[in-house]
Amino acid sequence: MAEKLPVQADETRNETVRRGGVGGDNGRKKAIPKGVVLDKDGKPCRSCTSFRDWAEMTRKEISPPRSKEPPSTTPAAATSLPPDCPPDVETLGRSTWTLLHTIAATYPATAPPEKQAEVKTFMNIFSRIYPCWVCAEDFQHWIERPENRLVPGQEGGHLGGRASFGQWMCRAHNEVNRKLGKNEFDCRRYEERWRTGWADGRCD
Repeated sequence: MAEKLPVQADETRNETVRRGGVGGDNGRKKAIPKGVVLDKDGKPCRSCTSFRDWAEMTRKEISPPRSKEPPSTTPAAATSLPPDCPPDVETLGRSTWTLLHTIAATYPATAPPEKQAEVKTFMNIFSRIYPCWVCAEDFQHWIERPENRLVPGQEGGHLGGRASFGQWMCRAHNEVNRKLGKNEFDCRRYEERWRTGWADGRCD
């Protein structure tokens, strides 16, 4: 989902981190920079924070590998997350949405009662164990709204089949997109994106 959801640090806070958490140096205090999300215990949450903000907090110098080639003109490469590092909030979010959309895209066209119950249970558990706690709580609030509740065996409960569950998942993702200031996906093209592949054949 995760990508960063609702609660973000909007300005540099005067909170501190000591050795034993992240940052700090032998008890010296260190300000938490903008963008770093704290866990419920008051320590920085790695899976809730972008790599760029995490690197700024720890004051690590992020530099690309040495090369004989001229330096890249894209500064973003210097702050991208190496593939063998713990995921930041953005990597975690992209991977999670890929999983969730693929689950929805392979859901039965008409789901039997037991499958509906399984998916409801899975989504409820998922919303409580997602590593970014801020994102998890936001998703919990979203699925608890009356219009978004997953109700097995009920018309309008979003679990009757692939079409309804896929549209529900698309709306959930668009809710996050809006909060992040991203473009919303056209849910009419959901099956092309996640199940059949684009009509122009690029996925074949």
